[in-house]
Amino acid sequence: MLFHVRMTVDLPASMPPEQAVTLKQTEKDFAQRLQREGKWRHLWRIAGQYANVSIFDVDSIDELHTLLTTLPLFPYMHIDVTPLCRHPSSVRDGDF
Repeated sequence: MLFHVRMTVDLPASMPPEQAVTLKQTEKDFAQRLQREGKWRHLWRIAGQYANVSIFDVDSIDELHTLLTTLPLFPYMHIDVTPLCRHPSSVRDGDF
């Protein structure tokens, strides 16, 4: 199942800089592992924002929920999820 996920991060201004650096590195490592596993298929930064648009390929909405809620930055995120399905005019056979 494919899902379009928009994540906007809002770290508190009171967070110590060293904690933010550690948290961001942990998030990066986790996200890259999920990408290598094929669960996080695409990841794009939204220019000018601390936000991204991603495509997840998971077996269920429950799996997506588990992945998102275990992201290290999850407590500081606003997340919008949109389920996707194949468009009949798509020429990409592998995108479903």
